[in-house]
Parts: sequence; structure tokens; C-alpha cells
Amino acid sequence: MSIEWKGVMPAVTTQFTRHDELDLELFKVNIKAQLDAGVHGLVLGGTLGEASTLTTEELRTLTRETVAFVNGKVPVIMNIAEQTTKAAINLAKIAEADGARGLMILPPMRYKASDEEVVAYFKAVAHSTSLPIMIYNNPVDYKTEVTLDMFEALLQECPNIQAVKESTRDTTNITRIKNRFGDRLAILCGVDTLALESLLIGADGWVAGLVDAFPRETVAIYELQKAGRIKEALSIYRWFMPLLELDINTKLVQYIKLASVYTNIGSEYVRAPRLTLQGAERKTIIKIIEDSLKTRPVLPEYKNLSALV
Repeated sequence: MSIEWKGVMPAVTTQFTRHDELDLELFKVNIKAQLDAGVHGLVLGGTLGEASTLTTEELRTLTRETVAFVNGKVPVIMNIAEQTTKAAINLAKIAEADGARGLMILPPMRYKASDEEVVAYFKAVAHSTSLPIMIYNNPVDYKTEVTLDMFEALLQECPNIQAVKESTRDTTNITRIKNRFGDRLAILCGVDTLALESLLIGADGWVAGLVDAFPRETVAIYELQKAGRIKEALSIYRWFMPLLELDINTKLVQYIKLASVYTNIGSEYVRAPRLTLQGAERKTIIKIIEDSLKTRPVLPEYKNLSALV
């Protein structure tokens, strides 16, 4: 199997009803908005997807429903964030059986593994599946960095490890990766507030968060910069920044879900122990959203720009 690791790939939210059940109808409303906007892939079961609160059967339902709904338009990628190698391998096999086209994999959770253990973990999962893999490198939140030397060891033995979700917050790492591996390892920015900078210096794509509420603006930034229309992309990006900053907070799930309520493609229901926003914090986030909506830009026609370049 192969995936073209480029473009905008939303880390999609999981929609719940007020009774804490999967809301598949609203979930598909959001997915349709992503597809209509022109996204290039979908990542299920990440932090924004509240995967740590989902049962295996719920994850399987989301994968199967998404694969059927998307019907081959874009690849569906399942995230794996497990505590043991055995559990990660099992989830990889399940994802493949349920129709996922790729995997995004975090280092082992909870246990602070050594570099050698992390490499062995990734190799074991990669060898257990034919699916292409994107490694999620986020030492800020998950306290484990996948270094260039670790990637070297992985790429030598695992041809299906093909991409990295780069979330170190150090944009110079993009150039280091390109200098070391060329096109062997695709780079997708995983931090909304660094997306345009990352794309302009060589990132191939963007695993995005606020796309769950503002899909057209997100894809427009990617397509405009790719076509060399940097000023237009920058104008949208500057407008977007107060919203994008919602992605770099521990309550990003609640913040982004609330934003999606205001754009009519999601609900704010979250699964406990998360709680919906209350009080002064809620008022602060609503003000950011409402202020941004008042000045929401009129987007240029951004689709199919590559055919015009």
C-alpha cells in the first residue's frame, strides 16, 4: 500500500451525543465538510479524537464508518497510542482489517522508554503490518523525542515508515530532516501555529487541528502557499492565528469542539474526565471565536491551483 503524504490531513474529532454515545450522524457532517474543503487525508483516533477514552469497538466503528463514507476519496489513517508493543501490534492489525490505509504511531505511552526501546517498538509494529506509517514526534507533550539517528535506524529496516508528524516545535528540525533523508521521509507539521512557516521551508503537509472547525481556511492556506501566492496565504494565516492558538493548550479538545459549534459542523460534547467549558474560561474562548468570525475572510478560489501554475 502507499499514501501520498502531503496536504492537509485533519486530526478529526470524535462526536458524542449528550448521552455519551458516538454521534455518527454529526461525525459524518464534519467529515463531509472536510472533504468538501479539499483535505488530502483523515487521521482518526488522535488526541483530538479522544482516543484514550474510546473502547476498541468504538474505534473500529469509527474506522469502518469513515472508510465507507469516504469511499476512497482520501486515505483514512488510524492513530496508535498504546502502552505495550503487543497492544500496538494488535491495533495495527485491526486497523488494517477495518480498511485503514495508513497508521500514525506514537512512542510507547506512560513508560519512558529508552531510545533503543522506542526504536524496537516502532520496528515491531512496522514489521507486523503492510500499512504505510507516519511516526508522531511530539516530545513536548509526550516526553519522548524520536531523534534523527533513531529515524536512521528505522528507515534502514522499515520501508513502510514513510513520514513524520513533526511536533517538536523546532522548525529547524524540518531542514535537518530534509538534509539527512531527502524525500525518503515526508514531513507533516503537527503544530497549527507553526504550519505556514513549516510548509514554506519544506514540510510536505499539515496534520491540522482547527481544520475541524475551519476546514476551508486551513486548506486554502496550504493550496495558496503551494501555488506561490504567499501574501494571500499569509493574510489568512494572520487572521487565523488567534484560533490556531487554541490548538496548543491542554484543553484543545474542548476549545476546538466549541469552535466547531459556531461553524455548525460539530458539538461540544466531550467524554469524561473531560468536561465542557464553563465560566470565565468559556467566555474567553467564545470571545476569541466570535471576534474571529466577525472578520472571517472571503477566500479566493483555492482549489485546483496547481493546474494553473
